[in-house]
Amino acid sequence: MSIRLKLIMAVTAILVGAFVLISLFNYNVSRKNIHDEIVYSALPLTRDNIYSEIQAGIMRPIFVSSLMANDTFLQDWTAFGEKDPDAIQRYLSEIQDEYGFFSSFFVSVSTRNYYYQGGILKKVSERDRHDDWYYDFINSSEKYDLIVDTNEAASNILTIFINHRVQDHAGKFLGVTGVGLKMDKVSKLLDSFSKKYSKQIYLVDLSGIVQAHSDVDLVGKTNIKNMPGLKDVSDRLLRSSSTPAMFEFSVDGVKEYLTTRYIPEFEWILVVQQSEQAALSAARDNLSRTLMVGGGATLLILSLSIMTINHFQIRLEKQAGTDALTGVANRRLFEQRFECAMNDHRRSGKQFSLILLDIDDFKRINDLCGHLKGDTIIKDISAAISSAVRDADFCARWGGDEFIILVDGKVDIAMNVAERIRSSVYNSYKCSTASPEAEEIKITVSCGVSEFQDGDSLDSLALRADKAMYESKIRGKDQVVGG
Repeated sequence: MSIRLKLIMAVTAILVGAFVLISLFNYNVSRKNIHDEIVYSALPLTRDNIYSEIQAGIMRPIFVSSLMANDTFLQDWTAFGEKDPDAIQRYLSEIQDEYGFFSSFFVSVSTRNYYYQGGILKKVSERDRHDDWYYDFINSSEKYDLIVDTNEAASNILTIFINHRVQDHAGKFLGVTGVGLKMDKVSKLLDSFSKKYSKQIYLVDLSGIVQAHSDVDLVGKTNIKNMPGLKDVSDRLLRSSSTPAMFEFSVDGVKEYLTTRYIPEFEWILVVQQSEQAALSAARDNLSRTLMVGGGATLLILSLSIMTINHFQIRLEKQAGTDALTGVANRRLFEQRFECAMNDHRRSGKQFSLILLDIDDFKRINDLCGHLKGDTIIKDISAAISSAVRDADFCARWGGDEFIILVDGKVDIAMNVAERIRSSVYNSYKCSTASPEAEEIKITVSCGVSEFQDGDSLDSLALRADKAMYESKIRGKDQVVGG
């Protein structure tokens, strides 16, 4: 049974169990006091459930922005000079179409071009006040942020932008990418929550200004410090933003209950407000039934979702670092391991060396025996290397018929490891070909060894090992030479 099927079955069981509990709970709920129901049950649970739904909705564009920022296509396209603007336009358009966002964009730090799904919008400039968001963000230390701004690419429609910093594998800043959500979409979402839960729901920033509301006219213009009734508790509300809180106040003689919860991804406060008069109608029968169990079910569903994401993330990371033919590490993973070895050397002076080996006359082997046999030989040599190296050593396919080994120790240890590899690789293969010279092919490798020195990089260390490897070929191949 697949993991995905197990998760589906688990979610189904949770939901069914939840609704069974609801039926049992409703038998006794009618006796509860309405005030206690709102203050201690319905309103807090509504708040937490809406918080979970909003966070789930917001985490999706944040997650997509993070995927874009870590997409090797975007990083490579930028690093190679942004030579094909049509390619980035198609990429951003596909992101928009795939996930249904209002817009998607990338701003290059090198050219200052603002790319979006429709092409190049403009060049950002410090003189353009509309570009203040870009310079504020790149001067901050945040990986991502969310802002409400007008969208120049869409008739200045009010939009929530998720901005994410783009860096290459070395940490070099390349630009800012992200997506935009139409503000009226968020307003409609809040309006749907209001209708669903029979409550007034909106978002305010830490200064009290309304940032999202079912009434778009209030957004960015109204401060809760000036709202009737609410202004009496606004200061306490804003001071208690870091923890969920409950407030009571009156508007035109009608008692209102209000609860808040801070949303760190927005740096905004979720406000859920309900009048006592509204609670007298359907709140006891409807909200108490769905929200009491809904909160717990939501937490369990989120936990299962995290398990699923982690599972597939581990699989993706493993695939990204493994050579498909041999099953050993690929060049990308080796570069990461090399960085770790350099860091260990800087901290503790721990020595390490490099072995670079190449299959002798591999082109001739391929020509005589065929590429399928050549692939078999590469896999066999990979297995021989893995058997010959120690647990502390690290082997990777460097490319084509070359392998590279990171050896824990000085050059003399590496020379011994390389000699073991050379001895274990030596073999004869018979090819099913009519050519007499291909009846028996001797398989050997030439090895170059170099030791890491202060100031070395992967390129300089590999270059010395490469020179030593070619020296071994000049000397007659099937040898180990230090460099």
